[in-house]
Amino acid sequence: MEELNDSQLNIELSEEIAEGIYSNLAIITHSNAEFVLDFIRVVPGVPKAKVKSRIILTPEHAKRFLAALQENIEKFEAVNGRIKTQEENKGFSMNFGGTIGQA
Repeated sequence: MEELNDSQLNIELSEEIAEGIYSNLAIITHSNAEFVLDFIRVVPGVPKAKVKSRIILTPEHAKRFLAALQENIEKFEAVNGRIKTQEENKGFSMNFGGTIGQA
């Protein structure tokens, strides 16, 4: 069995958590003590959406998370090219930019 030194952390990942939760909307709020990240799945044509996961971070960990995410985006773009965003669309489109289906 491998020994862990003081700087290593043994992290367990259950099968349920490993499946992940799909989210296409995140809402971030904060107080003086914490940042709250709500991850939501919005379905086109459905006017109601539920929060699928909530993560609560201290301000320090939120800033570390931001730095880690930025670093990973830079690594991704170095391999895959720049991620394009729709900067001109500041709001959230309920039809996801596609056509609206009819029955």
